[in-house]
Order: sequence, then C-alpha cells, then structure tokens
Amino acid sequence: MPAPLSDPITLGDLLRVASAPDYIRWEDQIRRTGGCSDPVHLTGWTLHKDKATGGTLHHYTTAVEPGGRLRVACGNRRASRCPSCAWTYAGDTYHLIRAGLAGDDRRDIPATVREYPRVFATLTAPSFGPVHNRPDHGTCRCGAQHAPDAPELGTALDPATYDYAGAVLFNNHAGPLWQRFTTRLRRELAARAGLTRRELGDRLRVSYGKVAEFQKRGALHFHAVIRLDGPDGPGTPPPNWATVGLLTDAIHAAAAHSYTSVSVPGAGGQPARSFRWGTQLDVRPVRTFGDGSDITEQAVASYVAKYSTKAAETTGTIDRRIGELAELDRHRIPDHTRQLITACRDLDRLYPDRRLWAWAHMLGFRGHFSSKSRRYSTTLGALRRTRADYRAAQEAATLGLDDREPDTVLVLTDWQYAGHGHTPGESTLAATIARDLRTNRETARDALNGIAADEGEW
Repeated sequence: MPAPLSDPITLGDLLRVASAPDYIRWEDQIRRTGGCSDPVHLTGWTLHKDKATGGTLHHYTTAVEPGGRLRVACGNRRASRCPSCAWTYAGDTYHLIRAGLAGDDRRDIPATVREYPRVFATLTAPSFGPVHNRPDHGTCRCGAQHAPDAPELGTALDPATYDYAGAVLFNNHAGPLWQRFTTRLRRELAARAGLTRRELGDRLRVSYGKVAEFQKRGALHFHAVIRLDGPDGPGTPPPNWATVGLLTDAIHAAAAHSYTSVSVPGAGGQPARSFRWGTQLDVRPVRTFGDGSDITEQAVASYVAKYSTKAAETTGTIDRRIGELAELDRHRIPDHTRQLITACRDLDRLYPDRRLWAWAHMLGFRGHFSSKSRRYSTTLGALRRTRADYRAAQEAATLGLDDREPDTVLVLTDWQYAGHGHTPGESTLAATIARDLRTNRETARDALNGIAADEGEW
C-alpha cells in the first residue's frame, strides 16, 4: 500500500522520480508490468544472432534502463499483496472456468459442453458454535440487527464455548475431505446408473474446477463447478441417462455419506473428531448466458475468479507466515481471528505432522485455493504461455525479426536477480498507473459487453 502524499518523504521521492530524465522509460516499464506493486528487478542482457552468419540481429542490456534494472511483474495472486497481478490472475481463472462451461476451440474444448450436465455447488464447513450473523429474517441471536459491515459479524457469540480448535483442524483437513467427496461422488453416480465403479469410468467422467473461500467466521468452504463428460473428457458427450438431476442427487448423497468424513485422533486433552461437510449444501444448475437465470456461465466464472485472489486475510489475519504471536498486536488482529491463530500454535505441538503453526496465517488451511480436475478445462500455465507468446510476437515484430524462422535465430541471455519493490514515491506512481490501466480495461470490456448485448437483441 503506497504511503499517503501527506508524508514529506513520499512526496519528495515522488517528485524525484517524476522529474528524472529517464522517467518516461521507468513509466513504460511499470505499465508493462500492469502497475505491479512489488516488481522483481533483473539485471542482465539478451543477444539475438543469426545462426548462419553469426551476425548480431539485436542486443539488449539493462545498463540503459533506469537504475540499470528491468522491472517485471511479481505474479502474486493475492489481491492484498499486488492488486495488479491479482487482477491478471483473476482474469486467467475466469477464462479457465468459463472455458469449461462454454467451450474454447483454441483449447480443444468444444462448445457442446454447454449441453452437458453441470452444476455450481457450494460445500460449507460444519458449525463450531453460534456466531453473530445477519439472517434473512429476524435478528441475530444476540438480539441486534447488524449492519452489513459490522465488525462483529462472524465472531463467536460465546468465545468461551466456541470450538476454535475444531475450526482450524477442519480447515487443515479440508483438502482430504474434498478428495473423499469426489471419490464418493463417482460411487454415487455409479450406483444410480446401476454400474460398478470401473464400468462408470468407461461411460462417464466427472470434471470440476473449484475455489476455496473463507467465511467471516474463519471456516473454509468450497465453490465448485462440477460437470459430467463422456469417458474421454469434454470431447465426448456423457450418456443420455446422465442428467443434472442425477448429478445433483449424487452430490447430496456423497456429501452426506459417512465415507465422506475425515477422522482426527484425540491428543493432549483434545477429543477425537470426525469432520464432515456442513448441512448448508447448495447445488444449482448452470444456465447459458441470457436465459434469465442468475447462475449463468459468466456469473459463475466471475464468482470463482473473484475468490481466487483472496485468502484468510479477509478474516482480519495477515497474508504471510507468522513468526510469533506478538505480531498479532502490531497488526491489530481481531480477537476472533487471534483465537484461531492461537489454536494453530497450541495444536501444532499435538499434531506436528499437520504443520498448523506454519499455516496459522491461513487459519490452518494448507491446500490449493483454486484447483481443477485434469480434463475440466485448459490450465493457467497454458493461458500464461499464450500471453507470453503474444508478447514475444509483438517484440519480434518491433525488432524486425518476425519474418525469420525461429530455428535460424540463436538467443543468448544472462539474467540475475537484483531485488524487488518500489521506493515510496515509485509506489504511489505505480498505484496511479495501475488504476488507470484497470479503468481503461474495464471501460473497454464494458463497451464490448454492450456490443454483444446489442447484437444479441437482433
């Protein structure tokens, strides 16, 4: 977060940067990173040579750059760390999820996936004690009607009886619990089709993309797009008996089955626990764009993308590993979140293999925030590769190398890490650049959406 301009040090540094003779080039670098909040600094050079003649086609060195450094985007997915790179990550996640719902010919995902059974499911954590909330009807159990941004929302009504240990242990075992759910889901589908588990694999494949979200109470739940494909993935249609109703029924049965639980042994006064999903299971069919439904392909992809850049810091914790509990005072961590972090520390001695203290900043969770099955859609790596190839083609055109076959050019490079981040003034300027870029992109997107909507009316 850039320092306020009322700070004389920041203001002085900003004026220094803005008045520097190489400011235009520095600004160009920052724009190329998308306004990254914590760019990586590199020093080095790259050399393009003609393989046949040995002649130099192009030579670049960071010696000519501001400060002798090239700044590249950090690539952090967390919006709390770098809003710019997180925005790019969210965009990639959006395209990944939507490609699995609407198809993408470039990724060998046919548009026929729109006709396959697919649902948007939310699996929640069980209760660990009553918390302050905003029910649809009536008031909170405490008797108050809380405002939407009330700080007490999600906190325990009675901290003395709230199961903080159970909450962080559930978060810690959420990954294995999801694996058990997907395994049981296939068995439930097989049972409803009158098939064995092996026979089901010859006729049907379950594909999914999911994202984790922390509720205000600090408990984890998963949002997942679940789709039924043919045996070879999205390129083959599922059998006619595979319907949305069948999938929905199987999801409910799998989430409630005794197999879909994770047992945690008792230790050091802690009771033995068996964790299962909460009773608030929500499963809704995903509709195509423009059919009047709220659960459309675009809405679901946007929802998943939104939470792909968030983590436990939405509950008030910090977004990095905690060295000691004293840090909680410096960062003014709320009492409810502090109790969860303290539980991680205390339980770490009882369950050392679960590494609860190492993941205390995540309230015990140690899995991937977003993940997918192998055949659901494209990959984030493939999307990044496409973007990198596009930029490489732009660079080749700028250098006049686009008409050369890649095999005829020898590329030599030498890069070294030289630090990261901004000075106070640079940070303020970079934040301004990032806002401008995002505003421009959102304006262009809204314009394209308006054109698409107008065309859809004809």
